[in-house]
Amino acid sequence: MCGRYRRSRADKQIAEHFDIAEEIEWSPRYNIAPAQRVAVVRQNPERPVRQFSLVRWGLIPFWAKDANISYKMINARAETVAEKPAYRESFKSRRCLTPADGFYEWKKEGKTKQPFHFGMHDDSIFAFAGLWDRWKNPLGEVVETCSILDRFPRRYIPGFGE
Repeated sequence: MCGRYRRSRADKQIAEHFDIAEEIEWSPRYNIAPAQRVAVVRQNPERPVRQFSLVRWGLIPFWAKDANISYKMINARAETVAEKPAYRESFKSRRCLTPADGFYEWKKEGKTKQPFHFGMHDDSIFAFAGLWDRWKNPLGEVVETCSILDRFPRRYIPGFGE
């Protein structure tokens, strides 16, 4: 469902909203796209502290041979995430929140696509549920990646079909 989103709030607002103790710095972004570094909030498993991280949007499972798989894995369907091999391990123990204040969907009109912005009625901050993983590239560098869970197909948004 979500192929682009926006996070236009100041870092202080995001930190307060998600109760992040550490100081975070980022600039508002209005058109976040797959393969870009995105902000996620993760819970520390040893103590109840939320942490801010920057990861690449597009999950690369730890066992993947090639990073190009990430372009197909920006979203995970909530109804099948526990069974799909690419998401199964992350779903068990590597969950995150992806702060946002809107997302975009495109409606096809003839040969053109018209973007539409969706957000909360009061323009408040929300978060996508997500999964993350660590992958080692061929040089041995660790790359952290994430995927957003989507709950329903586009056909459930009035005026948008699959």
